[in-house]
Parts: sequence; structure tokens; C-alpha cells
Amino acid sequence: MDKNIDEKWKEAVEKEKENLKEEGKFIPPEPDFKFFVTTLALQASIFLGILEDPNTHRKEENMPQAKFIIDTLDMLRQKTKGNLSKEETDLLENILYELRMQYVSKVRGGGKNDR
Repeated sequence: MDKNIDEKWKEAVEKEKENLKEEGKFIPPEPDFKFFVTTLALQASIFLGILEDPNTHRKEENMPQAKFIIDTLDMLRQKTKGNLSKEETDLLENILYELRMQYVSKVRGGGKNDR
């Protein structure tokens, strides 16, 4: 990658953040692994019907989508194996465990449905 392009991109991003800050607008957080994984887990929880969909304000199950997100997290776990900190590895493993248990419970009909 051209280092000059990378530096120009970083400068443009910083300028945009400053503009947003001056205008009092939302400034997105810095991307990091934990934020990314927890965002996917949040989506899975919405699809599992555990959390309300922020758009509809209702709990609705979409099991194929929930499975897709859980499988995506597992693929991410496999692809990043050996490249994560212990904290990141533990977070990903714990999230996967919890989501899988929720999924199995829902599929077997034993899940609580708080609608």
C-alpha cells in the first residue's frame, strides 16, 4: 500500500472528526476487535428475539439470520486463532458459547419468549 495515500486518508479522517466535533454531531468510536465482536453479538441477540429490534421496537426471531451471525463469529474465531490477545480470545469464546446456548434453547423450544 502506498504510504502517502495511507497518510492522506488518515489526515482526511481526522479532519472529518474535527468537523463533526465542531458541529456537535456523533463521532463514531475507534474500531477495535472487541467493539466489532460485541456489535455482531448484539445483532445475533436481536435475531434470536432476546433484544428488541431498534427499528421496530419489537422482539422478533429470525433464526436463519441468528445462525448466520453465530457462524460468522465462529469463522472469525477460526481465522484469528493465535492472533488475538487472551482478553479478545476469551471474549469471543464466551460470546459464542452464550449465543450457541440461546440458539439451541430457542430451536428446541425451551427458550423463554418475552414478547
